[in-house]
Amino acid sequence: MPPFVAFAGVLGGLAVVRWAYKTAVRINQELEEMRLARVAEAAHMGDIQTLKRDPVTGAYRPG
Repeated sequence: MPPFVAFAGVLGGLAVVRWAYKTAVRINQELEEMRLARVAEAAHMGDIQTLKRDPVTGAYRPG
């Protein structure tokens, strides 16, 4: 294989890896923002319930 073809293939592969990495980072940032917004909204509304131990069964239940 001619060296310039191999070099072009390596550059193309690096470009694909860079694009995939940037896309994964962007998607993870968007998901983290949505998760934090949902938690903040639930905390603001008081929807987050704490678990309390049932003295009879010993299991933890919402309440």
